[in-house]
Amino acid sequence: MASSTDNQRPGAELVTWLAALRTLSAQACADTDLREVLCLVADTARTLLGFDFCGVLIPDSNRDRLVVQGWSGLSEEYVQRVNSDRPIRLDSGSPSSRAFHRGEPVSIRDVRGEPEFALWAGVAQEQGYRAIVAVPLVAGADILGTLNGYYASVHTFTRYEIERLILLANHAAIAVTSARRLDELRTLTGSLREQRDALARSEQIHERLLAVTLRSGGITGIAAALSDLIGRPVLIDDGRQAELARTGDVIEFPTPAARSAAAECMSTEATATVEAVADVDGDLGGWLVARVRLGTEVAARIWFPGDAETLDPLQVRAVEHASIVISVELLREQTAAEVERRLSGELLTDVLSSSGSLSNPLLTRARRLGHDLSIPHVAIVATLTGSTDVAARLAWQRALAAVTELSSAYRPKPLAAMHGGMLVTLWPEASDTSDPPGVIVQRAIAQVSQEITATAAVAASCADSVGEAYHIAKGALDIALQGGRSGTTVTLEDLGLVGLLLQLNEPAKLAAFAARTLKPVIDYDANHRTELMTTLRSYFANRHDRNATAKALVIHSNTVAQRLRRIEQLCEVNLADPATAMEFSSALMVHDVATRHLPDAGR
Repeated sequence: MASSTDNQRPGAELVTWLAALRTLSAQACADTDLREVLCLVADTARTLLGFDFCGVLIPDSNRDRLVVQGWSGLSEEYVQRVNSDRPIRLDSGSPSSRAFHRGEPVSIRDVRGEPEFALWAGVAQEQGYRAIVAVPLVAGADILGTLNGYYASVHTFTRYEIERLILLANHAAIAVTSARRLDELRTLTGSLREQRDALARSEQIHERLLAVTLRSGGITGIAAALSDLIGRPVLIDDGRQAELARTGDVIEFPTPAARSAAAECMSTEATATVEAVADVDGDLGGWLVARVRLGTEVAARIWFPGDAETLDPLQVRAVEHASIVISVELLREQTAAEVERRLSGELLTDVLSSSGSLSNPLLTRARRLGHDLSIPHVAIVATLTGSTDVAARLAWQRALAAVTELSSAYRPKPLAAMHGGMLVTLWPEASDTSDPPGVIVQRAIAQVSQEITATAAVAASCADSVGEAYHIAKGALDIALQGGRSGTTVTLEDLGLVGLLLQLNEPAKLAAFAARTLKPVIDYDANHRTELMTTLRSYFANRHDRNATAKALVIHSNTVAQRLRRIEQLCEVNLADPATAMEFSSALMVHDVATRHLPDAGR
């Protein structure tokens, strides 16, 4: 079952989440016992995420088993049987025990097919669920228990679902911690009022931070509010040390390189709210950092000066709440960006598949996204190569995000999206840029990772057809890569004669040009099953070096010489003549363009 908020726009879903989290915080800080808070946590998870049943499991006093202490939708009989007849021991292989020990989510799409779940298969069937996910409740360095969600049908849990459950579990852990503290403080009458005042102040902190998000203050507004709450300047960066916001003009924050070095030294398993970091010289540099997690990944970090001993509990709580609110804001921005990328991709596909002038409905769709496709555009086609497949896949995601963010600053707004396994950007020719658009795009892509190489080709639109410009740029990119020109930006002018021929967009004429020079060789290969064309390509690729050609083809140099003489006899030319060499080299490239890359070629 999908959450009732899944079909709402991101802003409405954010308000729903924030309202629910506020209610949860309020109850945790009120005169409510722990059992009621745990039930509210389960009910909140069920309401926000659409589970059929929810439960909160906490270790018993002996810490040898997990006990269901809060639930929503589960029957009293099920809870009693699990807590007594079918106990969830911490040394068992149950998903809850594994999540508790590992500190990470554990999901099962169908409990009936899981051997380690056999002990609870009967009660699961009676309760009526088939799928389960267990997420740890983490507070500081402690794991308080697990928040479990159940579906009545078989269900494959997506990363997005688990991330949202983790986000709720992180907030619930704070609420559970607050409730536990209140439970303990009831026995400490002398300090009860003081502690309640502190928790009330914590709630005010949380409300203030939430108010910033509700009025669309963004990461910058959250940074300003947190800086005021803790009385220190604040810098917030993302996982790649790109600055998201900062406060305080008179302080010099650590450089991106220093922050990167410090982040690498920090343990990824650490769960402390605020940690002291070492500077580049290996000594404590007087800086503190708090992680902002989105799911299981560190999506951002909060940096501020000082040491852990100078922070009072309310300041620590302010940083905790800021981390939660920042994660909600990042999730909202991520959702909005994903929607924009999907719409841009669909628009680009429709634009490139249109022939001739673009239709009015298509132009209207483009204008709604900030693009004016009624004016001439430059088509930029870029490709990436990485040191590993993993690096390349990650680089593609970051490259698209980088180009999209870059293009958003220009008006009219360029259109960028993935198409045909490449990153395609349609850049308005009228844009006022200090550098050529192709160079700007290639530079933005190259900056996302040191492990990838970005190559881009540029073609101006011909008349009204940006689709035609795309096909020309795509052909130019392939020609550049065949010529070994990677890690740069190539224009049609850079390709000389081939670039000029690419603009003709007349495959028949291009094929005829190549045939005049290469047809005798092509026909001879077809009739005698020889490899004269392959030898010719390698000969020019190796700069007329016969020995290098022989090595590349793994044949004897005498064989290369014989094949070249045969080509000269068939075509009645001398390949040593510079004019002939240029003609044959161009014909080879044109042959590849005409038969492989231009639309309708070879038909």
